[in-house]
Amino acid sequence: MRIGVSGDHAGFEVKNAVVGWLKEGDHDVVDLGPSEYDPDDDYPEYVFKLAEAVASGDVERGILVCGSGVGASVAANKVPGVRAAICHDCYSAHQGVEHDDLNVLCLGGRVVGPALARELVDAFVGASFSGDARHVRRLNKVIAFEKRFAESQAESRS
Repeated sequence: MRIGVSGDHAGFEVKNAVVGWLKEGDHDVVDLGPSEYDPDDDYPEYVFKLAEAVASGDVERGILVCGSGVGASVAANKVPGVRAAICHDCYSAHQGVEHDDLNVLCLGGRVVGPALARELVDAFVGASFSGDARHVRRLNKVIAFEKRFAESQAESRS
């Protein structure tokens, strides 16, 4: 699987570990930065880079690591086509993919330790969308709303 990974200064160490774990699992990893630690960087810069890669199909899924996972999740979900969630338990990490077609996992580098982070990554990348009719129906409602909202915003600007 082609997976994008990104973060900020608060997630820098965990982000680098995630890149290594994914490569060990023979995934095609796209490291979208940062490439070096900068205590003054801002998470939106890296989050949007990854979210756009997911939305465009350049990567199949993404993993974001910031301090708590909250900022990354909020920013990533601003990009149409992205379904990002903070998961600090393994059930949510796989169930989010299976039921909601989650395509971006957000982790708190200051919240989870390395062992749990690895389990969360494994649960996320090892899961597949179920395709069950009820999950497809619900996902289509979310996608339709996203599209309607974007269209109404475009109309209000013209």
